[in-house]
Amino acid sequence: MSNNIVAIVGRPNVGKSTLFNRLIQRREAIVDSVSGVTRDRNYGKSEWNGKEFSVIDTGGYVRGSDDVFEGEIRKQVELAIDEADVIIFVVDVEEGITPMDETVAKLLRKVTKPVLLAVNKVDNAMREKDAIEFYNLGLGDYFTFASISGSGTGDLLDALIDAFPEKPEVEVKEDLPRFAVVGRPNAGKSSFINALIGKDRYIVTDIAGTTRDAIDTKFDRFGFEFNLVDTAGIRRKAKVKEDLEFYSVMRSVRAIEHADICILVIDATRGFEGQDQSIFWLAEKNRKGVVILVNKWDLVEKDTMSTRDYEEKIKKELMPFTDVPILFVSALTKQRLLKALEATVQVFENRKQRIPTSKFNEYMLKVIEAYPPPATKGKYVKIKYCMQLPTAVPQFVFFANMPQYVKEPYKRYLENKIRENWDFSGVPIDIYIREK
Repeated sequence: MSNNIVAIVGRPNVGKSTLFNRLIQRREAIVDSVSGVTRDRNYGKSEWNGKEFSVIDTGGYVRGSDDVFEGEIRKQVELAIDEADVIIFVVDVEEGITPMDETVAKLLRKVTKPVLLAVNKVDNAMREKDAIEFYNLGLGDYFTFASISGSGTGDLLDALIDAFPEKPEVEVKEDLPRFAVVGRPNAGKSSFINALIGKDRYIVTDIAGTTRDAIDTKFDRFGFEFNLVDTAGIRRKAKVKEDLEFYSVMRSVRAIEHADICILVIDATRGFEGQDQSIFWLAEKNRKGVVILVNKWDLVEKDTMSTRDYEEKIKKELMPFTDVPILFVSALTKQRLLKALEATVQVFENRKQRIPTSKFNEYMLKVIEAYPPPATKGKYVKIKYCMQLPTAVPQFVFFANMPQYVKEPYKRYLENKIRENWDFSGVPIDIYIREK
């Protein structure tokens, strides 16, 4: 269960996003030569030599003008130091050492964690010589690479894998479902957990991972039994700006990766903000079940905003994955907390359901016959057989004569039909079209 987190830090425009894209092997971040263009919450999965790790590109969290950058970058770096296992500090050989690089290096020199200094844009022997000046940052050896062409990234990755700390494998004896409570700071995660657990502490055992990992609390009340993964209490640092977007996402990464279902707690008085959405898509990207709890509902003026209006607003932001339970709760008054637990357990059941192949074909082939895939260039796609794959999350494969002509809208149609007939509420579904 030891998932390592790598944070890429550095001042704007040194090629952090291009390196990030190369590591996750997708063009996911926006790459542009305008400084500070990354606006995406950049998180991805990578793997090298059989070791998986998560990569966070801190660039996307820096907002504002140049004079604001310095303070923001300092916060980014402090956070990366706090939460990541290994830090890659990217600098630019073309510009040499800048005052901002020195600021970052000064923070990183005090760290006990592995820091890899990566000098970007080194694509010839001349620049290889120029890179020597980066010894002056006092971070020891450096790695030269060119993020655009990819040269040199192999050595950097080898060093990265070697730098990961040895983590003890945490054995969770019972095979209980794991529910992670996630959300932005101050949404009421702690209050929700305390309201569930109760002051008289109905805890059977605390299974702790490493100190920086989320803590599992075994929950056994009201006829429910599961491990509750609490992200609220992980290392609350005084120096961390509570509203920092990067902070809640970084916090949530570990918990989400190790959970079956994510209980996303949002603050009713603030609405479904960018940060909440980041955490939602993080769970969706990891193919986890999701339940959304709109907390502090007791504080909302009901005449101005009904539950239906509020729910519709959230679903609009979740397009196209709108089949998600949304419950309106109050941790303070304990309103609908049991309903929230029931919904979470139901999503867990939905996620592990298996549909017999004969039943699945019987229903889906009729659906396909009624509305076959649109013909492309006069070619007709025929789907003759389909089945659910034996995977941990719901994945379905449809066998067709010309899979390349089945486009995204048709896959969505198939997904909607599956959801209409079977309850996959709160669970992301994967649809594959394969050659028969």
